[in-house]
Amino acid sequence: MAEPLVTPPPRTAWLAFSLAAALIGLPLLGLVVRAPWARLPSLLAGHEAQQALGLSLGTCLVSTAVVVVLGVPTSLVLARSTGRWVQVARTLFSLPMVLPPVVAGLALLATFGRWGVVGRPLSHAGIEIGFTTTAVVISQVFVSLPFMIGSLEAALRTSGTHHEVVAAGLGANPLRVFLTVTVPMAAPSIGAAAALAFARALGEFGATLTFAGSLPGVTRTLPLEIYLLRESDSDLSLALSLVLLVVAAVLVVATSRWSGNRG
Repeated sequence: MAEPLVTPPPRTAWLAFSLAAALIGLPLLGLVVRAPWARLPSLLAGHEAQQALGLSLGTCLVSTAVVVVLGVPTSLVLARSTGRWVQVARTLFSLPMVLPPVVAGLALLATFGRWGVVGRPLSHAGIEIGFTTTAVVISQVFVSLPFMIGSLEAALRTSGTHHEVVAAGLGANPLRVFLTVTVPMAAPSIGAAAALAFARALGEFGATLTFAGSLPGVTRTLPLEIYLLRESDSDLSLALSLVLLVVAAVLVVATSRWSGNRG
């Protein structure tokens, strides 16, 4: 089959492409060049690095699991529903992506903090959320859930409903259709969206700092550790930054492959 004809982009577009690539690529290259490669193993084996890395990976795995459990059904509801309320819901779920991180943190603190709307009665019952590891997970879910919903809803809307209709016509109830038809068919999209959510959770900084604080071994994740070390131990800060860069690159590549498999 002959490939479709494609009109080549103008030279000005290539100029913009080159400038954009330089704007994004040069700082990342600068980080790679400045990283203390000779000391990297010893730096990453240190207590501070291991503590922050373990906390970040643990909380991100938990928050991503929560995001998948909540995000997949929510995306299906939005993709299969009509009406004005759907646009209102999409706006609600998109807000954390455009809010300043400190505002997101303050919103969480005003809700789940010791004197918050939900946090006060919980505090009276002996349950504290603010400035705990739970607060880190909640912050990560708050900022990463919109990425899961936005990405997966778009995929579900474009995938069609033929197989779901057939399964329903054969007598399958909605839950069985969802578990045996929708989820398996959307698995590549779910994987890609989950990878995006994990990457966003791993890089979360502002909301976590505001709502959870920076307690070593409790709430001090990799981004917080990097921020605190940028002046006192620049080599360790660069080493941890390199770890985040590598993880982010792996997740982006995985997301791209999963998205390709969807097609």
